[in-house]
Amino acid sequence: VKDGSWTVLQLVEALGSCLENTDPRTRGRGIQLLSQVLLQCYSLLQEKEVLHLVLFYENRLQDHHLVIPSVLQGLRALSMCEVLSPGLAVSVLKAIFQEVHVQSLLQLDRHTVYSIITNFMGTREEELKGLGADFTFGFIQVMDGEKDPRNLLVAFQIVHDLITKNYALGPFVEELFEVTSCYFPIDFTPPPNDPHGIQREDLILSLRAVLASTPQFAEFLLPLLIEKMDSDLQSAKLDSLQTLTACCAIYGQKELQEFLPSLWSSLRREVFQTASEKVEAECLAALHALSACLSRSVLSSDTEDLLDSFLSSILQDCRHHLCEPDMKLVWPSAKLLQAAAGASLRAYHRVTRSVLPLLLEQYTKHPQSSQRRTILELLLGFLELQQKWGHVEEDESTLLSLQAPVCSVVFSALTDPSVQLQLVGIRALTVLGSLQGFLTPSDLELVVDHLIRLALHEEDSQSSEAAMEAAGSLAPIYPKVFSGRMVPRLEEELQSEREEESSRDHCSLRQRCLQALAAVSIHTSIVRETVPVLLQHLRKVQKGNEARSAQDVVSVCQSLHRVALQCQQDAEGCWYYHQTVVPCLLAMAVQAAMQESTRPLLGKALLEEEVLAAMVPVISAATTHLSPELAAQSVSHVVPLFLDGEVSFLPQNSFPCSFQPFEDGECLEAQRRLVVLLMAFVCSLPRNVSRLFEGAIPQRDRLLGELLALSCSCNCPFTATTAAKCFAGLVNKHPAGQQLDEILQLAVNRMEPGLAEGPRRAQALTLLLWVTKALVLRYHPLSSRLTDKLLGLLADAELGPAVADGFSLLMAESPDVLHKGCHADVRIMFRQRFFTDNVPKLVQGFHGAGPDVKANYLKGLSHVLNHLPKPVLVTELPTLLSLLLEALSCSDRVVQLSTLSCLQPLLLEAPQIMSLHVDTLVTKFLSLTSSPTMAVRIAALRCAHALTSLPITALLPYKARVIRALAKPLDDKKRLVRKEAVAARGEWFLLGSPGR
Repeated sequence: VKDGSWTVLQLVEALGSCLENTDPRTRGRGIQLLSQVLLQCYSLLQEKEVLHLVLFYENRLQDHHLVIPSVLQGLRALSMCEVLSPGLAVSVLKAIFQEVHVQSLLQLDRHTVYSIITNFMGTREEELKGLGADFTFGFIQVMDGEKDPRNLLVAFQIVHDLITKNYALGPFVEELFEVTSCYFPIDFTPPPNDPHGIQREDLILSLRAVLASTPQFAEFLLPLLIEKMDSDLQSAKLDSLQTLTACCAIYGQKELQEFLPSLWSSLRREVFQTASEKVEAECLAALHALSACLSRSVLSSDTEDLLDSFLSSILQDCRHHLCEPDMKLVWPSAKLLQAAAGASLRAYHRVTRSVLPLLLEQYTKHPQSSQRRTILELLLGFLELQQKWGHVEEDESTLLSLQAPVCSVVFSALTDPSVQLQLVGIRALTVLGSLQGFLTPSDLELVVDHLIRLALHEEDSQSSEAAMEAAGSLAPIYPKVFSGRMVPRLEEELQSEREEESSRDHCSLRQRCLQALAAVSIHTSIVRETVPVLLQHLRKVQKGNEARSAQDVVSVCQSLHRVALQCQQDAEGCWYYHQTVVPCLLAMAVQAAMQESTRPLLGKALLEEEVLAAMVPVISAATTHLSPELAAQSVSHVVPLFLDGEVSFLPQNSFPCSFQPFEDGECLEAQRRLVVLLMAFVCSLPRNVSRLFEGAIPQRDRLLGELLALSCSCNCPFTATTAAKCFAGLVNKHPAGQQLDEILQLAVNRMEPGLAEGPRRAQALTLLLWVTKALVLRYHPLSSRLTDKLLGLLADAELGPAVADGFSLLMAESPDVLHKGCHADVRIMFRQRFFTDNVPKLVQGFHGAGPDVKANYLKGLSHVLNHLPKPVLVTELPTLLSLLLEALSCSDRVVQLSTLSCLQPLLLEAPQIMSLHVDTLVTKFLSLTSSPTMAVRIAALRCAHALTSLPITALLPYKARVIRALAKPLDDKKRLVRKEAVAARGEWFLLGSPGR
């Protein structure tokens, strides 16, 4: 039939004797063969052939019951024909409705009937609608009594389409509801290893879509939902509440009116009495939906305002609980009122008109801080609802009429001795400030004063931090108030503090001033005020008391870093910050380096590693979000500063000598340390950094050469490492090609002799590690050669341990360079690729290594595995587990700690594999709980705890032994160890008990 040598009608004739045989089984086989052919060839049929076949199959529906399944398969094939003549679809369905008792068929055959109906509804909708309510009635008969979940999913979809596509339901609305609602609530648990994958949730959602598809079901459905809400089964309650919420989206007040008292009664009872958070949340969602539904109704002069009467019932039942002295039902009542009020602005006004004056009165009545906190939290809940509608409308708003008492209550909370009440007051203040038009200018000044007092002078750090966060939220809304009032006050506090003697309190105040300045630096206009204050303070610190200035500089840098992060999304603010802060920091550092060369005691704090490390994220964050044009402009200043000593762009640039960080000489050691600031800048530029260099600075290759030389020749480990990182950061972003290959070859030529022998092997190794990381991240071909070099160095007695630690550097996220935040070229799944390429070599090297260097291989392996995504590790576990267990016997505590942290998640994620080695695991973990290193003891106890996730049958033989052994760490001198021992021992005690 497919290749055209036979037609289907010829096939029918050839099957004639079979199709007319008196034995129903023989007839069934003939029709089965014909139907199987049609299912493969229905698209090849002509209109006339389809007509004859439909008539034949319709006639066969009256045949013996053994034949019917094959007939239905044939009709399914014909229902997919595009050339089906008008009227045939109706004819087929009428024949099925009249001749076939569908529910007496097997599941597959019933599914075939549903498929035929679905096919016709998809292609012959207008024809079927011509049947009127007869089609609905016919389908009701087909579906009535269906039990199989596979069929129910299709049947529910058909009912949904009947309703949503406006088929005539006629007088059969109740029958259609009954035939579907009898399954509510769904009570289905899929059998284990179910190949069909049908879940209970699929059936629930499918049935809910039907029940909530038409308001015509309301009079039947709502009583059913009320009945099921009173059920003892939590699943039935949840399903009913979720269905009610779904129905409210399409119902009007006409459908709900009769049932509102009963619905409210059920919802109120559940919220007041339930112990289940899920049920409570669904009740509140349903109440919100009911209120929203009634809010949508258009009122006419002669209809009752159902929303008003519904909300009156809620207020009548809940309002008085807000006044009860024991406050038992305060929260449930408040949640109900807020759920109803949050549905619409009309509902909000109706509820708050009654509730807000009451809450303000109650706040005044209750003197205790704990009760006031509860009442203010209730008030806060209603204030937060107002945020949904933004501007406070003068004509209707209860809130605006209560502006003075609300502000008074909130301000009184801010001055209360109770920290918890202060915290709620700060949250309320933030919400009031976000309501446009609510706070008057005098209120705003008072708000700023309160926030300054709390941020700077409140003893409790929680209140101080919350006040700073609130200031950060309100500053962009009221930039003029904060820049004009708060920033000068903070500057004044900083300056007055500097004139007093240093003490812990003053140090804390200074820290808080700096943090507060950073917190409010959200808006560009405020940034223009705060950044000069921070930089001025930094200059003062540089000239001040040496003992404390390093920590002060770090604090200022932390604040500057926060400001930089907050500026990044605003192009104007970002550029202002960059061109103000970066030259200033560079100028101060250069000044300090030159003073170190000429007068060693001045400005030394700025050259300490801790301080320079704090400057790095400031410069980096100020650079990462620059546009390419502005970045090019900045490159043209900063790079010549380091290569040629070009200081003209720096503020206050009258320096005592020239700046030559790449020149040789002991006296220039301080200047060389500043290469870390160059690294922060150039390694944070956009990826097209090479184009910027070529356009603005022709000395890119010279810079790479200088960095390479410095990294290999410098005696200072800090400077050498910084130069290596800077070189690696540039190489990572360098476009592929001959220039890059030449640079890398130059680097290899410098590294290999340095690694072989001499006093600077450590510097050469550092460079090798960072260049390897730069290339591994971007999948450069040379990375495998450099990695092999590292693997070979694991056997080196001097460098081996450092190389092993270097594998952590290769795999971990670097905080300052070579990460996505600074536009590094980081390929997806580089860790998996590194693992696949190199772990087999590590394992092979371990087996061939001498006993004195085996630990290096184990340490390297544990670092690689520790940074690998856990799903990948689980798949490789069987081949690596024996090595990991061997690593636990290693005396190196880093290896032990790394291996334990690797094994702990594997115990939870691969219990079956791990249970095969339970004897070894128990022994090793218990042994390590007595380690002299606290971190190892803690990690071993966590692993012993994680062991309880293995199959109980594997663990029970060890239960008594483990409980005995874990008694010792209960007396450990370190509290954190004792805490882990209690948790682990408790789980082992409960092992095998009922319900576990």
